[in-house]
Amino acid sequence: MSWGIELWDQFDNLEKHTQWGIDILEKYIKFVKERAEIELSYAKQLRNLSKKYQPKKNSKEEEEYKYTSCQAFLSTLNEMNDYAGQHEVISENMTSQITLDLARYVQELKQERKSNFHDGRKAQQHIETCWKQLESSKRRFERDCKEADRAQQYFEKMDADINVTKADVEKARQQAQIRHQMAEDSKADYSNTLQKFNQEQHEYYHTHIPGIFQKIQEMEERRVLRLGESMRTYAEVDRQVIPIVGKCLDGIVKAAESIDQKSDSQLVIEAYKSGFEPPGDIEFEDYTQPMKRTVSENSLSNSRGDGKPELKFGGKSKGKLWPFIKKNKLMSLLTSPHQPPPPPPASASPSTVPNGPQSPKQQKEPLSHRFNEFMTSKPKIHCFRSLKRGLSLKLGSTPEDFSNLPPEQRRKKLQQKVDELNKEIQKEMDQRDAITKMKDVYLKNPQMGDPASLDHKLTEVSQNIDKLRLEVQKFEAWLAEVEGRLPARNEQVRRQSGMYDGQPPPTVNTCAQDRESPDGSYTEEQSQESEVKVLATDFDDEFDDEEPLPAIGTCKALYTFEGQNEGTISVAEGETLYVIEEDKGDGWTRIRRNEDEEGYVPTSYVEVYLDKNAKGAKTYI
Repeated sequence: MSWGIELWDQFDNLEKHTQWGIDILEKYIKFVKERAEIELSYAKQLRNLSKKYQPKKNSKEEEEYKYTSCQAFLSTLNEMNDYAGQHEVISENMTSQITLDLARYVQELKQERKSNFHDGRKAQQHIETCWKQLESSKRRFERDCKEADRAQQYFEKMDADINVTKADVEKARQQAQIRHQMAEDSKADYSNTLQKFNQEQHEYYHTHIPGIFQKIQEMEERRVLRLGESMRTYAEVDRQVIPIVGKCLDGIVKAAESIDQKSDSQLVIEAYKSGFEPPGDIEFEDYTQPMKRTVSENSLSNSRGDGKPELKFGGKSKGKLWPFIKKNKLMSLLTSPHQPPPPPPASASPSTVPNGPQSPKQQKEPLSHRFNEFMTSKPKIHCFRSLKRGLSLKLGSTPEDFSNLPPEQRRKKLQQKVDELNKEIQKEMDQRDAITKMKDVYLKNPQMGDPASLDHKLTEVSQNIDKLRLEVQKFEAWLAEVEGRLPARNEQVRRQSGMYDGQPPPTVNTCAQDRESPDGSYTEEQSQESEVKVLATDFDDEFDDEEPLPAIGTCKALYTFEGQNEGTISVAEGETLYVIEEDKGDGWTRIRRNEDEEGYVPTSYVEVYLDKNAKGAKTYI
C-alpha cells in the first residue's frame, strides 16, 4: 500500500488532506491547553475553598476544632488542599508533555509538508515543461511536412508547365528539396523530444511522484502516531496522580473514622460544665393554718446547705440591671436577711409582743406573689466589687481572675493561665542562663566583650522572672480557691496582685464570686464567715445622687438583739429608732439608727409606731 502508486494522480487531494491533519493536531493541542487551564482553575478554586473554611487564628472557630468531628473536617480541608495540588500537577504535565511538545512538532510538520509538496510541484512543472517542448516540436514537424508537400506540388506544377523557364523550374526544385530537408530535421527533432519526454514522464510517474508521495505518507502516518501517543500521555498524566488522589481520599476516610462521638460529648461537658448542684425540691407551705412565713431555701436560695441562702435570678437580669439599681433598693438587697427571724426571749409572752410573728397584724402574701417579687427585683449584690464586675461585664471587659465564669470554666481558664505563665518563666530562665553563660565567656575572654554590659539585661530578666512568679502565685491562689484547697483569697494574694498591677490593695478583703446557676443565669455565691462585709459608703461614690428611704414611723426595742448575720443591725433594749420599711410578712422590719447605720431586726423584738401620713405606710387592723 503506497500513496505513490495508488494515489499517483491525487496530488491536490493529498495536499488538502495533510493540511486537514495539521488542523486536527492543532485542534487537539487547543483542547489539551483548555483542559490544563480548567485543571489549574479547579485547583485554585479548591485551594480557595479549603482556605475559606480553615479556622481563623485567635478566633472562636479555632477553639471549636478541639472536637473530633471538627478535626476530621480540618483534615478533610487539608486533604482537599493536597487534592488540589494533584490537579495542578495534571495541568503542569499536560502543558509540558503534550501542549508544548505538540506545538513544536506541528511547526516541524508544517516545514516538512511544505518541503515535500514543493518537490512535487517542481516535478510537475518539469514534466509540464517537457510536454510543452514535445508539443512545440510536434507542431514544427507538422508545419515543416506541410511546407515540404506544398513545395513539392509547386515544383511538379512548374516542371509540367512548358511556358516556365528552366531557371524557374530549377528554383522550384531546389525550394522543394530544402523543404523536404527541413521536414526531415523536424522529424528527427520531434522523435528525440518525444523519446526524451517519454523518459521524463516515466521517471515522473514511477520515480519522482511515488517518492514524494511516500514521504508525505510517512509524514502523515507519523502525525497520526504522534496524536495517538499524545492521547496516551493524556491518560497517563491522569493515571499518575490517581495513587496520590487515592491517598487523599483515604485520608478523608481515615479522618471520618477518627470521629469519636463520646469524646466530643465529654468535651462539651468540659466546655460548659458549671460545677453547680441542681436545685432541690420546693417545700410545701400550708396556708390552712396560721404559721410563720418562711422562705424556701431550696427554691429561692443556694442549695449547697452552707447556711447562707442566696437568690438565683434570670440569666439576663444581672449585668444589664445593676447599673440602674437605686441606692436604697440596692442596700435593701445587700442587707435583707432571707431566713426566719429568731424568736423573742422566753421571758416575754408572745401575746404581749406587738407585731410578733405568732400574731402578725399584717396579712401574709401568697407564695406566687412573693416569688414574682423576687424574680422581678434586682439581683442581690454582696459587695461593691461585684457591682464593678457587673459594670465591667456590661462594658465587655473580662475580670483578671475570670470570676465572671462558672466554677469549672473558671478553673480551666486559671489553669491555662498558670501554664502560660510557667512557660514564660521557663523562657525567661533560659534567657537568663544564656546571658550568664555569655557573661562567663566574657570574664574568661575580655577581648570578646565587657561582662558589665550584661548586668543590666541580667537584672531586667531577673525582675521579669520575679514578676511572673508573683503572677503565678496569684493565679495559683485563685485556682486553689476554686478547687477548694483554700477557703478564700487571703490578703497576701490580694497584696501581690495589687503590687504587680500598680494599684493600691483594696480595703475589702474579698467578695463573693460570680457563679452561674444551673439554668444558665448568673448570681452571687456568699463568702465565708471570715470575709469582711461591704460598707455602705462604698456605694455612695457610685450612687451619691440617690436619696435615702424616708422614715415611715418609729419603733422601740423591747429586747436586746445582736445582729450577727449579714443585713441585720444590733439594737439595745429600750432604744428608739426609725422605721424605713415595715414587715412584709417574713418576720423582719427594716430600721435606721442614723444615716450610716440601718438594717433588719425581728418584728417581734420591737414595737412599731407607723406614721399614717408617711408615704408607703399601711394601717394595721
